[in-house]
Amino acid sequence: MKRTKIVDLFKADAPVGSEVCVKGWVRTRRGNKHVQFVALNDGSTIRNIQIVLDMQAFSDEQLKPVTTGSAICVTGRLVESQGKGQSVEVQAATLEVYGTADPEKYPLQKKGHTLEFLREIAHLRPRTNTFSAVLRVRSTLAYAIHRYFQERGFYYLNTPLITASDCEGAGAMFQVTTLDLKNIYKLPDGSVDYSGDFFGKPTALTVSGQLEGELGATALGAIYTFGPTFRAENSNTPRHLAEFWMIEPEVAFIDINENMDLAEDFLKYCIRYALDNCRDDIDFLSEHYDKELVARLEHVCNEEFVRLTYTEGVKILEESGHKFEFPVKWGIDLQSEHERFLVEHYFKRPVILTGYPKEIKAFYMKQNDDGKTVRAMDVLFPAIGEIIGGSEREENYDKLMARIEELHIPMKDMWWYLDTRRFGTVPHSGFGLGFERLVLFVTGMTNIRDVIPFPRTPKSAEF
Repeated sequence: MKRTKIVDLFKADAPVGSEVCVKGWVRTRRGNKHVQFVALNDGSTIRNIQIVLDMQAFSDEQLKPVTTGSAICVTGRLVESQGKGQSVEVQAATLEVYGTADPEKYPLQKKGHTLEFLREIAHLRPRTNTFSAVLRVRSTLAYAIHRYFQERGFYYLNTPLITASDCEGAGAMFQVTTLDLKNIYKLPDGSVDYSGDFFGKPTALTVSGQLEGELGATALGAIYTFGPTFRAENSNTPRHLAEFWMIEPEVAFIDINENMDLAEDFLKYCIRYALDNCRDDIDFLSEHYDKELVARLEHVCNEEFVRLTYTEGVKILEESGHKFEFPVKWGIDLQSEHERFLVEHYFKRPVILTGYPKEIKAFYMKQNDDGKTVRAMDVLFPAIGEIIGGSEREENYDKLMARIEELHIPMKDMWWYLDTRRFGTVPHSGFGLGFERLVLFVTGMTNIRDVIPFPRTPKSAEF
């Protein structure tokens, strides 16, 4: 008999009264000598299907291996449930055990494990209610992102993971090499000789696909990237990963204001899509981790984002009378506490800050006429802080080169990027969204390691 997913058994058109076949992992088993009840989950929904086993049809020996974590196949009749908490249940006719789980060794035998403990068994934590819910939300958000851009005429561009350029200029990159690290040849000046390396030059894992994305935008008009990025920062915080996923749209012929419109519409679409398609999972996460989650998501979807300049934001912070851990003054890179104050306490809705000092922003951002600020934008969210960073890009070749020289950025391998300003340059803009930060916001989780299947952090690459 063909298997039916458990999620389909709870739909309005579920085949009540007919024979079904369900397969999954046992969550719990309880009962007495007359009847046994098994809660079965197959990962398709947060909800378990109750399997009813009449002990006149099954022996104790048959049910002995049916313990928490074991995998089973059950055929039987789908009927309306007489108990509370579920609309239907399966009256079992046959039972097959695929795989056992020794109760003395299976680490998820008991409930109530801490998130810290579950990070130590990342290979098994997707079987818990919490992480199966998070991963379903993550998958749905990924689909929503592709759907949003595809429906609006954007083209999905695959940018390289191995690169010779440092988009952010921070230098915190994972080097990629085929050189024998035990026998590295150095040139007379002490530098490494890369002539025998695979690419013949220093290369690393990318920190961003933006620069290559600009190439796509200046040919196709509107593109987006969605792929892994890497930062070799030694940061053990709830907000940092060494490997994470980025969404980076780049669009020709739009300015900073249209870029803000795109970012706001995009975020609202994704959050609304998750609310409409993952409500059971979001309600579960709200009940167990963040009672205000649903209200916060609805609020963001329904409110217009505040737009103000960095200068105006700093003035509000300076005059707030609030004591911050990091003092506020014009020219600093705002900390999360500053961003969240503006969002959660002052405006009580998302904020888009623009017009940042050029000294704290990347070389490629378009300079304003004041000579001090650039057309950057950061989208700030409650509970998160910055969730999107972007800008209008500097399309003028002379101004871009002047900024590169001012910052002493080595551009010998970036001739291809500068060519976009030499040949048919156009105004263009874009932004970057850290996918895990969006998943953090939608799920209400508080540690970024809990919204990616297998987190990569300093001294941690176990799974």
